[in-house]
Amino acid sequence: MSQDAVLESPRAKRMTGPVIRLHPDDNVVVARVDVPIGTPVPDEGFTARSQVPAGYKIAARRIAKGEAIRKYSVTVGFANADIEPGTMVHSHNTEFREFDRDYAHASQYQPVQLLPEHERATFQGYVRANGSVGTRNFIGILSTVNCSATVVNKIAEWFTPERLADYPNIDGVVAFSHSIGCGMEMTGEPMQLLRRTMAGYARHPNLAAALVIGLGCERNQLKGLMEQESLAASPTLHTFVMQETGGTRKTIEAGIAAVQALLPEANKARRQTVSASHLTVGLQCGGSDGFSSITANPALGAAVDLLARHGGTGILSETPEIYGVEHTLTRRARSREVGEQLIARIRWWKDEYSVGRDVQINGQVSPGNQVGGLANIFEKSLGSSMKGGTGPLMAVYRYAEPVTEKGFVFMDTPGFDPVSATGQIAGGANLIAFTTGRGSMFGSKPAPCVKLATNTPMYRRLEEDMDINCGEILDGTATVQEMGLRIFELFLRVASGEPSKSELLGLGDHEFVPWQIGIMS
Repeated sequence: MSQDAVLESPRAKRMTGPVIRLHPDDNVVVARVDVPIGTPVPDEGFTARSQVPAGYKIAARRIAKGEAIRKYSVTVGFANADIEPGTMVHSHNTEFREFDRDYAHASQYQPVQLLPEHERATFQGYVRANGSVGTRNFIGILSTVNCSATVVNKIAEWFTPERLADYPNIDGVVAFSHSIGCGMEMTGEPMQLLRRTMAGYARHPNLAAALVIGLGCERNQLKGLMEQESLAASPTLHTFVMQETGGTRKTIEAGIAAVQALLPEANKARRQTVSASHLTVGLQCGGSDGFSSITANPALGAAVDLLARHGGTGILSETPEIYGVEHTLTRRARSREVGEQLIARIRWWKDEYSVGRDVQINGQVSPGNQVGGLANIFEKSLGSSMKGGTGPLMAVYRYAEPVTEKGFVFMDTPGFDPVSATGQIAGGANLIAFTTGRGSMFGSKPAPCVKLATNTPMYRRLEEDMDINCGEILDGTATVQEMGLRIFELFLRVASGEPSKSELLGLGDHEFVPWQIGIMS
């Protein structure tokens, strides 16, 4: 089945009654509400044999032992026993095992129908000297190593709202510290990845200027970072080495003085009207549930489809969370080469990185996902992949590589949200869109984060943290396409300076988490 068909079906699904049928070929339906034992479901011809929580699957017909369990007409597992109609289907009666998938590279590729320039949406952004466009105007302070983490945080903490009151066009001074930079491999991908990530933040269009602070004896040497990433000290990029500057106190004082000198020029930045083609949105999901694939994720996908038509970019990531449905992406790849690049990243995860490890790409999802109705990684991936929409896959990037292609692209990252979003922001994402069913409290800097709730009860409980309630789709008061338009319009407003819920709560100061892939010694 094509990914288009997978993603089109939610738009026409029935949103009344106790259950939702997602595709005519499915042998399960999804409980729209809690379904008590004995509930008749006449449209499906069964009576509930189980107490089924909302968001969980119910067998719509008899499923024989060993038979594929199909949701959106996609295999999400295999029955480990005969399952009678009306029985809840979950991890207790679902077997996770590998199965063959036809990648059919580029067989369903269709180019995006771009809108003419004069018809494209706009937002109010910060145009930088190199032509890149920011959605925020921060000054950033990066540590090369954990040994300088306290220093960069102390410098940033000095710049309170009161001390920045005379600089209304600056969104803040933010530290980007991390736990690595020494005790790690000096060559190869682990060090290259860390340096790519740091350089991506140092160059980020949401930063008016940056400081980079090292200790002096670390393995991630400041000089090596600057050389590898072609960075150079400039009026907007200052560097300090603590062992040369005089230690902790003197480096903090020097850093504060450097930022003070940067403030007047950074404050001169003004927003101006720019095309939505300058929006690059990192796509995230966390605390997913059984409704993620029905409401928030396809709605975000609809917004990404709109964004692509306006010339913008959506970055799907979290490689373990496309596993099992990667063939639906390779078929939409612009070329065989792009499709094979995606499979190469997955094979690295399966054949090298995760062998014998109790991680989700090997089957078992988190306790929160299971409580939310997701039986295994195949089912979770089915929903996760929908965030990318229905358009062609234009490029595949390694972690934190600069994203230069427009439209729908993929970046190889772990599923852990702070690590994944850090890679996307380093790659150039100037906005993060985050779907959640259980209720994630994530926020990010320097790119603002908007959070999309999959269901109304959670949205009402956590409204202070959620920007949009995609549960309206489930409630029957909005369609996926209507919600996608709302999300796209929210992108434009937040990119223009409207604070997101996570920004109002002050989140994002501790979510810079580069991927630590190497050994520590």
